[in-house]
Amino acid sequence: METSLYLPVKSFLETAGYVVKGEVGGCDLVGLSEGDPTVVVICELKLSFNLELILQAVDRAAVADEVWIAAKLSLKGKGRETDKRYRDLCRRLGIGILGVSAGGDVSVIVGSVSPMPRTNPKRRSRLMREHQKRRGDPVLGGSTRVPVMTAYRQQALSCAAVVSGGPSRVRDIRAVAPDAGKILLSNVYGWFERLDRGVYGLTDAGREALERWPQPDPRSSDV
Repeated sequence: METSLYLPVKSFLETAGYVVKGEVGGCDLVGLSEGDPTVVVICELKLSFNLELILQAVDRAAVADEVWIAAKLSLKGKGRETDKRYRDLCRRLGIGILGVSAGGDVSVIVGSVSPMPRTNPKRRSRLMREHQKRRGDPVLGGSTRVPVMTAYRQQALSCAAVVSGGPSRVRDIRAVAPDAGKILLSNVYGWFERLDRGVYGLTDAGREALERWPQPDPRSSDV
């Protein structure tokens, strides 16, 4: 699975000085530098190098300073990474190529030396906000067919953890989820029910969500 490539590539980019998280804004892997200005690096993962991987990278160019593609190296040495035309195309587009060996070693096949043009600053800002607001790195890059643990879902789960203790007021929930008011009012996932003005309870769907994604006790000092 593509998720098997995530940790080696994440480690590679972290060594280069980036804070890396998976599945941010539809990108398999997003890294932000801690400098000023912030440098945005995006990497897309596939089990093998193909045209689709390049097309994804071209799309990401609108929001990134550097774009990389990564895939497993062919065991027989006959993969696209050995095709000079493929490498030259990526080089002309400013797309870097990373090869991941069977043992998890990452090698640079083509460096991302040409800065990619930024043409969508709003999309770039949304990507950066999601990366920065997300607690930790809760999902492996390359994951498919599973709900992505976005910053919004993380806050909604924090709300649910508080409400699971009994009917709760919005002002009390904000201590663990700054956007509690919006989350409870919109009730995107159907986890909450309005019991009175500013007071919410938990639905069966909310209890099921907490069983699937257990949360720390919101009353503890660590929250």
